[in-house]
Amino acid sequence: MTDNNTLYTYWRSSAAYRVRIALHLKGIAHRDEYIHLTKDGGQQRLERYSAINPQQLVPAWQDENGVLTQSLAIIEYLDERYPEPPLLPRNAYDRARVRALALVVAADIHPINNLRVIQYLRSELGAQDEQINAWYRHWISIGLEALEQSVGDRGYCFGDSVTLADLCLVPQLYNARRFDVPLETYPRLLTIDSTCRALEPFKLAAPEVQQDAQL
Repeated sequence: MTDNNTLYTYWRSSAAYRVRIALHLKGIAHRDEYIHLTKDGGQQRLERYSAINPQQLVPAWQDENGVLTQSLAIIEYLDERYPEPPLLPRNAYDRARVRALALVVAADIHPINNLRVIQYLRSELGAQDEQINAWYRHWISIGLEALEQSVGDRGYCFGDSVTLADLCLVPQLYNARRFDVPLETYPRLLTIDSTCRALEPFKLAAPEVQQDAQL
């Protein structure tokens, strides 16, 4: 029942951004529950949300079957339940290729640059903003350089339609711009980003149009 569909989200979370894109691409009815990651000491740490996701991270997805965490697991679950439009190719090798591209972002770039890592660098290790920005730019540049060499040249990360990889790339480039990462050396990635962000589901999922956006 769609009345039970809930996305626990935060407007600036790139992981939640990925899931929002999938929901809009597939037209899945749901409600948003906003978890502010910096207010009240981080609402993700409050008991009411920790009971839903013990990792104290967003996103989380809840429907009649229960709760799921981890954005890629959520997206693949939604892709299986709501198969159109597909976010993974039919061919097993091609599916693995798309997952590999997605994981460059979700497993290699994002985890060492997300909010809790930045907060730890600042509060526990005494890093200054200049050092934190250098950290961010270093790790994201390594990942983006690899992606630039690996993606397709038809306006999408793989093939000629949106896949799971695009859902990961676009939010990561949004974050890169927040930290003033130079992107001009990644023309393929910028073309993909432009192609995807022109699509209505990507527009609806964009951070700046979310109800909890801090503009």
